Amino acid sequence: MAGAAWGLEINRNLSLSGTMAAATQCQRATGAPGFADSCKGAGIIQPELSYRPTQSDELQAKFGFALGNGLNGNSPFALAPWSADLEHDVKNINGHRHDHLLTAWYRRDLRLDGQRLGLTVGIVDATDYLDKNRYANDEYQQFMNAVMTNGPNVFLPSYDLGFVLEWETEHWSVRALAMDVGENDDGNSYRFYGLQVAHGVRNRFGAGNYRLILAAGSRDFLHHSGTHAENRRGVLFSFDQEFGRLLGAWTRFGWESDQAAVEHNAIYSAGIELEGTAWGRGRDRLGLGFARLDGGSLDIAESWVVESYYRWQLTAALSLSADLQYQNDTHTDGQGPQGWIAGLRAVAEF
Repeated sequence: MAGAAWGLEINRNLSLSGTMAAATQCQRATGAPGFADSCKGAGIIQPELSYRPTQSDELQAKFGFALGNGLNGNSPFALAPWSADLEHDVKNINGHRHDHLLTAWYRRDLRLDGQRLGLTVGIVDATDYLDKNRYANDEYQQFMNAVMTNGPNVFLPSYDLGFVLEWETEHWSVRALAMDVGENDDGNSYRFYGLQVAHGVRNRFGAGNYRLILAAGSRDFLHHSGTHAENRRGVLFSFDQEFGRLLGAWTRFGWESDQAAVEHNAIYSAGIELEGTAWGRGRDRLGLGFARLDGGSLDIAESWVVESYYRWQLTAALSLSADLQYQNDTHTDGQGPQGWIAGLRAVAEF
């Protein structure tokens, strides 16, 4: 998720921040009957209001407004070209009748002897707590494709009722999350449970973070035969590591049970980020990533994604990115779409 470059402090307890973004993507695909080469755009604004009555308490509300869906829904590929919350994502969220309210929660922190204990309750987003990654986790400033933002095999839900327990020390953290989600792709409500154990290091290369994520969904997902319901279970490793001042690397790999109807049951992805200091643009970033996904229980045998972006950091709050993706889905019959998606993205954080 994007972090605000600066925020408006209304008073000592109340602040307003957020993200505005607009992007245009153009696709050229072969092996995709019914999908014409096209260009589509979308824009979003996500204001976030935070109230801190004490140093240990916080109330937060985040809203999402969007115009257009870009190529999402107009692309033949299994993975969304831009994983932002677009127009169809911020309406009837998870089958609920409310629109635009993304998160609304209360958090209480307790700090003691270098440790932090936290409890959050309300409407939460699992991706705010699980599978964070320094170099591949921000659809507004880093990679745009969904597989580069989070591991799809742990199917992290967003914007529904839940609670989060957190424990952190200097080098270790544990986060446990439970959510009651209104609707999945099959139209069923379900319960989601997630656990992350993370270890932060500082070695001779630099800072690094190593995470293990476990996910489980209740027996409310359609079996791939369509005859009965199944649960979902997944495990994911998500690592990032500095290599000196200019280079960072990341990887994700994990697996998911495929008794339920899932498009992919394994992910193997990795990439690098280069700091622009190497060519005299210290705030700019160049990213390169690739992902291979094994097919699950539906008609996809495997998928490949390669993506590169360059981000010009124009000011502390404003950036412009050029993005290029190659996607290839091979179906079980040996056919499938392949092609290129080029994008241009502007982001302002306030």
